[in-house]
Amino acid sequence: MIAKVLVIIGGINWGLVGVGMLLGSDWNLVHAILGSWPAVEAVVYVLVGVAAVAKIFGCRCKTCMTACASCAVGEKHV
Repeated sequence: MIAKVLVIIGGINWGLVGVGMLLGSDWNLVHAILGSWPAVEAVVYVLVGVAAVAKIFGCRCKTCMTACASCAVGEKHV
C-alpha cells in the first residue's frame, strides 16, 4: 500500500514537472514543499524510486506471499 501511494505521488510529481517545463515554469511539488530540507527531499526521491522497483518486481515478504497464495488458488491474474 505504501509503495502504491509513493508511486502515485512520484507519477503526479513527474507529470507536473513535465507540464511545468512545457509552460516554462517549475512545478516540482516535492521540491516546492521540501526544498528547504534537501536531505529530506532526497530521501523522498529515493523512497519513490524504491517503491517503483518494488512495484515492478512485487513484494516478496512473508505476509504478501501468504496473502497472494491464498487469493490466487486456481485463479489467473492478468
